[in-house]
Amino acid sequence: MILDTLADHEGPLTLDELIGAFGLGKLSQQEALSKRLVAMVRDGQLMQNRRGAYGPVTEMNLIAGSVQAHRDGFGFLIPDAGGKDVFLSPRQMRSLMNGDRVLVRVVGTDYKGRPEGVVAEVIERVSRSVVGRLHTERGVSYVIPDNPRVQQDLLIPADDLAGARHGQMVVAEIVQPPGHRTLPVGRITEILGEHLAPGMEIEASIRAHSLPNEWPDAVVREAAQIPDTVLPEQYAGREDLRKLPLVTIDGADARDFDDAVHAKRERKGWTLWVAIADVSAYVKPEAPLDKEAFRRGNSVYFPQRVIPMLPEKLSNGLCSLNPDVERLCMVCEMRVMPDGEVAKSRFYEAVMRSHARLIYEDVAEMLEQPDGEKAQARAAVLPHLKTLSDVFDALFAARGRRGAIDFESTETKIVFSDERKIDRIVPVKRNRAHRMIEECMVAANVEAAKFVEKAKVPTLYRVHENPDAMKVASLREFLALKGLSLGGGDKPQAGDFALVLEQARTRPDITLIQTVLLRTLMQARYSPVNVGHFGLALTHYAHFTSPIRRYPDLLLHRAIKHASTKRGLLRRRPKDFLYTQEQMEGFGTHCSMTERRADEATREVTTWLKCEYISHRVGEEFDGVVASVAPFGLFVELSGLYVDGLVHVSTLKNDYYEFDDRSHRLNGSRSGMSYGLGDRLRVKLVRVNLDERKIDLELLQQLSRGAQARGGADGAAKKRTARGKGRSDGIQRAPRQSAEKDAPRSARKPRKRK
Repeated sequence: MILDTLADHEGPLTLDELIGAFGLGKLSQQEALSKRLVAMVRDGQLMQNRRGAYGPVTEMNLIAGSVQAHRDGFGFLIPDAGGKDVFLSPRQMRSLMNGDRVLVRVVGTDYKGRPEGVVAEVIERVSRSVVGRLHTERGVSYVIPDNPRVQQDLLIPADDLAGARHGQMVVAEIVQPPGHRTLPVGRITEILGEHLAPGMEIEASIRAHSLPNEWPDAVVREAAQIPDTVLPEQYAGREDLRKLPLVTIDGADARDFDDAVHAKRERKGWTLWVAIADVSAYVKPEAPLDKEAFRRGNSVYFPQRVIPMLPEKLSNGLCSLNPDVERLCMVCEMRVMPDGEVAKSRFYEAVMRSHARLIYEDVAEMLEQPDGEKAQARAAVLPHLKTLSDVFDALFAARGRRGAIDFESTETKIVFSDERKIDRIVPVKRNRAHRMIEECMVAANVEAAKFVEKAKVPTLYRVHENPDAMKVASLREFLALKGLSLGGGDKPQAGDFALVLEQARTRPDITLIQTVLLRTLMQARYSPVNVGHFGLALTHYAHFTSPIRRYPDLLLHRAIKHASTKRGLLRRRPKDFLYTQEQMEGFGTHCSMTERRADEATREVTTWLKCEYISHRVGEEFDGVVASVAPFGLFVELSGLYVDGLVHVSTLKNDYYEFDDRSHRLNGSRSGMSYGLGDRLRVKLVRVNLDERKIDLELLQQLSRGAQARGGADGAAKKRTARGKGRSDGIQRAPRQSAEKDAPRSARKPRKRK
């Protein structure tokens, strides 16, 4: 009503004018209106001008949103209402910090065509503290933030050092935000320890990303009241699957077991059981455990440390499907046909007993060598594993027919020494057992999404939208240079992407093609509106299989229980569900945020560890492969080390290099030299900056070229004839000593949305 009233008037209205418009005679009503106006200003719905009058931000051409800072000084406004991000210049960012909520007025576009804005008002200072390294020089103390998105150093008065010493990692509370000409001021609230102490990188990341890592007293008390074992009275109303030979298959270092599987051959096809830990039996809505689980959103997996979503008593104990003990579970029982399609499925609550805790590598070896030592040691479960393997073949064939995109990537694992320092980094290969469990989980997730949608119960779907049309157009240009084409017209489907991958599978430039395809895709997220999953080529998909470590899975379990027919009772009505569609929208936004937060935190820790791992080898020479190309240089992965460093464009000698975004190469404008994805180089490690997580390399020699593309060296030669003072072709370039030397030098290649 307030917004409608303001919109109907020609201009902003003061508090007194609004009181008159609403005819509020009572003092309590006037105070209530005043408080509501203040709240609406805080939420970014209204703007108060210099004479104290209020107006809708939409009528005042203002956009409310959150600030996302960039390490190079500029930033972006992420609008609350969605839409295009707004570019904020370094001048606008002087008085802002990452995460601040502001009102911005769009005043034009930047050189890349993005909307550019100026800050009209700071709504809320979200950044309350900074994690970083304390420096003291000539009596002046300041904290250099550990988070590269926090651009300003934090001044610390001498009286607020709290005993912290130069070089220590600290947490500082911001007591005065930055101004246009002043740095922020803070005080030390916590001393984390010495800079290179084991585990310090994790402690810093936890605080930098505000990851909840301590259990509130109410959660501790509630968890303590839960029995240590499943009680017989909890079996009531559940199917008894204790004799069904369900097994868990996980990594060697896994401690929380969400899922167990079993398959039985039928006259036509198979029956597949996917049993998932029944977390909702213990975590009740709005209880302290539930509120804390929602706040965390998901478990966070750091190297050698986990911040669980649920207390250990549940995550590793009562909810974990440990072998040879009774556990409560939610079961998705499916009838899988020989063609891999699921003919029917049903969901029910059960009690189970895992018959074995198996490891991916062992299962893969048992399937490959059925007469081997490990297979004989597990002779009782081997026939069931073979049946599961047959089910996998059918499910995987169906996956291929529907056109799911199947990217191949090399994952790595950090192996630590006894001193908690990196000993080595090793590749982790996905074997048949990994894929077998993955397909079983995907099948259960699909059936869960279909079940709740049919029941019309609000829930969160895992959605992956179709790629942006402009990105698809750029992809088509790139593929044309490679002699490939993407089908599907204006709206290509996953199968069209999969076909390109299949055609390029044996080509030497498959890595480049796969990288560009991946960067074209959107990022998956949680939403109560089902728009399908593009990458998996599915119309229905939701997360059902990991409620121990993901809150959306817990919400889905509650929705399934609500929609299920139980003991002959009529199906309950959707409107009686404890959550509304609007609440689910908030859950989806929050859980998508916590997922990104966890990814960023773990990525930063891994990058820091890799920098430390390589720091003692400065001056050594390595062979490497170009893993990514940017206008400011080449990211090179050092062979056998799985560490990325940057060969900055300003260090490439004897030429001016132009970045060709179509072929993803740096082309010499005079010499015809060209560097791109897949090229093998000989490089020298010249610098490692732990504070900024940067690894700088120097190019020594180009050992071999990756697959060539038109527009590479040949294109560069053609462009030499067009060189002149007034170039306006839009291609970025940098001379050997240009302003580009200050571009970011990340220790890993830029990550794109998936």
